Formats: sequence, structure tokens, C-alpha cells
Amino acid sequence: MYIEQGYKGNIGLWKYLFLPLGFIGFMVVNYIMTINSPINTEDAMQQIIDQLGSNIVLIILLAPLVVGFFVVLGWTLLIHQQSITSLTTSRKKIDWKRIFFAFSFWGGITIILTGIDIYFTPEDYELNFNLAKFIPLAIIAILLIPLQTSFEEYLFRGHMMQGLGLMAKNRWVPLVITSTLFGLMHLANPEVEKLGHGILIYYIGTGFFLGILTLMDEGLELALGFHAANNLITALLVTADWTAFQTYSIYKDVSEPVLGWDVLIPVFVIYPILLFVFSKKYGWKNWKDRLFGKVMSKEEFVALTDEPTDLA
Repeated sequence: MYIEQGYKGNIGLWKYLFLPLGFIGFMVVNYIMTINSPINTEDAMQQIIDQLGSNIVLIILLAPLVVGFFVVLGWTLLIHQQSITSLTTSRKKIDWKRIFFAFSFWGGITIILTGIDIYFTPEDYELNFNLAKFIPLAIIAILLIPLQTSFEEYLFRGHMMQGLGLMAKNRWVPLVITSTLFGLMHLANPEVEKLGHGILIYYIGTGFFLGILTLMDEGLELALGFHAANNLITALLVTADWTAFQTYSIYKDVSEPVLGWDVLIPVFVIYPILLFVFSKKYGWKNWKDRLFGKVMSKEEFVALTDEPTDLA
């Protein structure tokens, strides 16, 4: 009953549309500026890094999304008059164990898979470790990246998922829309310019994976932990000249990027395996209803939970 948690707030169509439309508008403008720029994204990024250093550039890149995190939470509390707990989960309180399990589980897998790749293809990597530069990077990344990823989760899988679900009265519409928009949000990333639009299969597929996590587990906790681990471990472990996060990481990928099977494997192999593991650990059942079923009306939700909501 995660989507129905939106009934606990002061709901209204414009209250659910304002933030998503504003963010989408910002991303559209950013994309138009990117494709019309006479300088390609990789060269522009390198020029800025040469001037300011990658740690400062990382702060600049993360700062708007960190602000966005607090805007979404503030909007929820002040405009929706909804608790952060009900935006996060259908449980009585936020399950931090779920967040930390997803973080440590995926973080560990990421480190292992990266280590295996470095071992078997050492020519593709260059040791980039500099302790004096890595420590500030680690502090910045640990403080800001979880806020950046949490903003995206609370906006797409929280605010938008609940709003679209309450409007559509079903679960599949918010799953499809939020997952697709999440992928398209990355259009202006330098990876897209370097590898082509085929990389969107990975981004949109990741959106569907996180959306399925949220609907099946009836809360954001697993998605919050997974997303934070994915971005944080990557920023600390491996960088490349053509990625969105160019950092003083431990290793640098110096291989020539090619769009290949490595884009499809996470979406069609790794994510299904992860869903299977999570489903066994948390006892998920009734997949069809949780992913494609109807959303209860306000009256049905109140009758079932016996909790007060704004029924006006």
C-alpha cells in the first residue's frame, strides 16, 4: 500500500505536478543547451576541471540536486502536509536495515565485479590513487552523493509514483512513466554523447528496476540504499574522462568506450537476479497485483487501515 500513503497528505493535482514539471523543464533546457553547444560535453567538462579541480566540479554538479532533496522534503511537509515516513514507506517507520542491506549488498557486488574486471583486463585501467586528493573526494562524496541519489528517489519513486498512482488508480502507469522519465533525465550526460542513445536502455532499465523494488517492497528503502551505493562506490572506485562524475578515484578507466553487451547485462541479467534475491529475503508475493493492480480509493484505504487522512 505504498502508493496509497499519499492519501495521508493534503492531496491535489497541482501539488503533484509542480515539482516534476519544474524539474523536467530544467532538464529539457539543459539538454537543449548541451546539444546546441559548439563544444562537446567531454571537452567542456575537462576545461572546467582544469580550472577548478574535479572535487570542486563534483560539488557544483551535486549542489542543485542536494538542494532539490530538501525542496522535495519541504514540499512534502509544508504543501502536502504529509510525513516523510509516509513518503518513504508503507511501514510504520522507515526501515533503516533495508537501506543499509541494499547499500552494502550492491556496494559489495560492485566492488567485486570491478575488481574482477581490473584483474582480467588491467590494460583498461590506470591506478589513479592520490591520498591527498582522495580524502577530500571521499568526504564530499559520502556527504553529498546519498543526498543526490535520495533526491532522485524521493522525486521519481516517491512524489511522482504516489501522485501518478493516485490519479491513474493503478500501479503500472506510475511505474512506466517514472521509469521512462528517470532514464530520459540522463540525456544530457556525457555518456550519452560518447556512447549514443543506446545507453538509455541502461538508464531506463535501471528506472524500471528501482520502480519494481519500490512497488514490490511497498517502500523506498531498498531503492534508496541501492542507488546510493551505485553512485557512491562508482565515484570512489573508478572514473573516466567521458563520465558524468570525473573524480580523483582509485582507478581510471582508460579504455575506449563502446556500446555493447555490458549495457544489456545489468538490465536483463543482473537486475532480475537481484530482484530474485530481494524477493526471497523479504518474502515478496503476488507480483501481478503489486505491479499492475489497482490503487485503493481513499475510502477503502481509510477503512482498511483505520488511519486518518484528508478526505476533503
